[in-house]
Amino acid sequence: MSIRALLLAAAALSSAATAGTRQQAQVIMTEHPQGRQNQEDWGYADAVVSGDMVYLSGVVAGQREGETLEASYTRAFERITGILARAGASWDDVLELTSFHTDLQSQMPAIVAVKKLFVKPPAIAWTAIEIVRLIPDRGITELRVIARKSK
Repeated sequence: MSIRALLLAAAALSSAATAGTRQQAQVIMTEHPQGRQNQEDWGYADAVVSGDMVYLSGVVAGQREGETLEASYTRAFERITGILARAGASWDDVLELTSFHTDLQSQMPAIVAVKKLFVKPPAIAWTAIEIVRLIPDRGITELRVIARKSK
């Protein structure tokens, strides 16, 4: 068999093995009608479960007037708790957290305090990134989570 034929065969096997991975996944949409409409309009889901992996879209923590940062983060972490539960997972299954902050320095103490209430040892992988702004504009931090369901 020629090298070209081997390469074509390998490419065909590779694409067949990965074709439709997302189509075979469990897509978890929000339970709230207005949020559901936004997800359908923008083309995203609360989470996608593929095999034993759970990939959450970013959850935005917004700060309401007169509210502490801790209260804002608690509400966002509780929302993530609910999404994880609908995916068949929990914070114990979380491997990675990525947080996008509009003011990293002032927000870190509050998010660390709240994270400790939800994420128990051992530690998870966590990357905190400062950004200019979030959608919607009232957002202060966006949290993205990857988990692997327990067997």
